[in-house]
Amino acid sequence: MGGRFVILGLALQSLSARRAVVLMTALSIAVSVALLLTVEKMRSSARASFDATIKGTDLIVGARAGDVQLLLYTVFRIGSPTRNITWASYKEIAGHRSVKWIAPLSLGDSHKGFRVLGTTDAYFKHFRYRGDRALTLASGAAPADLFDTVVGADVAAKLNYKVGDKIIVSHGIGSMGRKDELHDDLPFRIVAILAKTGTPVDRTVHVTLEAIEAIHVDWRTGARKLGAATPEATIRAMDLTPRAITAALVGLKSPISILGYRRYVNDYPKEALSAVMPGVALSELWRIVGVAETALSAISFLVVIAAAIGVGVMLSASLAARRREMAILRSVGARPRTILGLLMVEAAGVTLLGVLVGAGLHVAGLSMLAGWLDANYGVYIESVALSSREFGALGIATALGALAGVPAAWRAYRLSLADGVAMRE
Repeated sequence: MGGRFVILGLALQSLSARRAVVLMTALSIAVSVALLLTVEKMRSSARASFDATIKGTDLIVGARAGDVQLLLYTVFRIGSPTRNITWASYKEIAGHRSVKWIAPLSLGDSHKGFRVLGTTDAYFKHFRYRGDRALTLASGAAPADLFDTVVGADVAAKLNYKVGDKIIVSHGIGSMGRKDELHDDLPFRIVAILAKTGTPVDRTVHVTLEAIEAIHVDWRTGARKLGAATPEATIRAMDLTPRAITAALVGLKSPISILGYRRYVNDYPKEALSAVMPGVALSELWRIVGVAETALSAISFLVVIAAAIGVGVMLSASLAARRREMAILRSVGARPRTILGLLMVEAAGVTLLGVLVGAGLHVAGLSMLAGWLDANYGVYIESVALSSREFGALGIATALGALAGVPAAWRAYRLSLADGVAMRE
């Protein structure tokens, strides 16, 4: 036990004598460790935020398609459906005894690059994200008129909109803003702006299903009918019940009924429909897009390995000035394992110092930036405390640093006693 304390004391004295080089090496390790921990935290938080994009919805129902495709255009507003669901079919599946609530979705138009979503009050009432968070208004009031719209936080921020502004919707999602693509005869008025959610809701313009029908009264097969200009008053007096919708979010009375209702929708005889469980589809989608997180983690570990190699280089470079020191230790009876232990303790000490500083930088940085990351990038960091996986990464980094001292220790052992004694100061 005493020998161990002697080695520890010698190591501390040696590190103190070379404090400038030691601190620079520890700083490089700290930066590497902070990068490793930050990438790991961002990876896990991004995955959690991705999984929390939609919660509380048991099934997404749409025209027959793959699970990921249906998820992409209904939740992430990416792509388009192959076809729609007729209103009659929607009413029938909505009336099933297992359905607690259902929110129809109608997609197909856009506004300056943002998707326009036609829906009902059920969407605002039942849509959930990040556990049980509901949609809330940052400003304004609930829509009351046919041509009222509620815009997401990103729409308002990017286009500098405020409550009371009027906007014009474009026909189709690939609109270039040409005159013949605009529903400029029926502008919408912004009555509310949603609070930031960090989900695709922020990039969406929300209108009613009836409004979607209203702006397409004079349109057929994707184009405005020649000479058609139905007065707004006449349109308001029409029956604006939708003829079809894109999809629907469904909440069921009991989780037990999910599989049964899904089978009922998938086997629906009147048209080809699909019912997708959002959680399963999100996991499948993450497997596709999550390759980048693996690459980032690998790069971070490579950076830590490079920093550990720097520890070994520092010790090896210092041996030229320490050959006499090692020779004296050998001459007074130091065993080879003592020399090996001394240099490995020094390597572990430098690494441990860097790891602790790096962990501190990581926690302090995330504490300051967590709110900003959530508000600007939708990456919600639930806790800045280190997870068991992150503690494991710190242990690996420390072990790598200690092992980096082995080559230098072996080289010191190989230096002959005579060579050390013959050297002059």
